[in-house]
Amino acid sequence: SGEEPAMVTPDTDKSATTDIVAGRPAVFFDGSCPLCTAEISTYRKCRGADEIDWVDVADGGTGARDETIVPGLVRTDAMRRFHMRRADGGIVSGGAAFAELWTALPAFSWAGRIGRQWPVSLLLEGAYRAFLPVRPLLQKLLRNRRRRHGTLIEKGGAD
Repeated sequence: SGEEPAMVTPDTDKSATTDIVAGRPAVFFDGSCPLCTAEISTYRKCRGADEIDWVDVADGGTGARDETIVPGLVRTDAMRRFHMRRADGGIVSGGAAFAELWTALPAFSWAGRIGRQWPVSLLLEGAYRAFLPVRPLLQKLLRNRRRRHGTLIEKGGAD
């Protein structure tokens, strides 16, 4: 009622939004994960993305694993699973977070509406949980590929 919205400002990577505004959806992602940053980069280009706060939780300055990012979410949990805070303040993770994100982006809203419905929501969460153990291997492969690609570019530019 006439008051400014509450702001939480964790010390995050400057490529992500650092101000988290109450009453706006917020996506919390692992900016140290090349797979995650590539996917988030795609979503951030979509119509509607400017209505979402994007928060890289990989490095909070203090490095405290139990550091609270927003009420109900600590850094350790945010690094383990994909999280989204809905506009109503509720925090969801995993498959449910993807469904919420997709719902917020017009290009993906149809997938979000389907992803919220049972039994699809159950299948989405199951697929997300199956992906989690494979994520470190995929991260390593992507980092190695980027490293090789960067080396090739450097060698090619030496001529």
